[in-house]
Amino acid sequence: MSSYVNPVRHITFDAHDPYRIAEFWAAVTGYKITDEDAPGDDEVLIESGQPGVPGLLFIRVPEGKTVKNRLHLDIQPPTGTRDGEVERLAGLGARVVADHRTDEGLGWVLMGDPEGNEFCVERSAVERGLV
Repeated sequence: MSSYVNPVRHITFDAHDPYRIAEFWAAVTGYKITDEDAPGDDEVLIESGQPGVPGLLFIRVPEGKTVKNRLHLDIQPPTGTRDGEVERLAGLGARVVADHRTDEGLGWVLMGDPEGNEFCVERSAVERGLV
């Protein structure tokens, strides 16, 4: 009998400044930049430290982002609220791309990281009544 192993090792992002964008995403996720990586590197990896959880890899590319992402991350704040997380991420350099919040408190916010990669901020587990 074999045990299942997650085949996804990394989720990779194109970046102009891999270290800077890795710092942003490390602050978003709580992942850590690996000890082998430094400012100016062409590839920078952040990892959760938990087995089976894919790392986020940022690779230097010369071209800029020109169209909507074909893949994006959905962020659910582990504590606090969606709106508080949107404010925190804006303070880290993210920007609101589209606001899909409703008057009833439902919905999400589409944001862009400092290089324009899109991601969604959803309601927290507390707001969803899951904890």
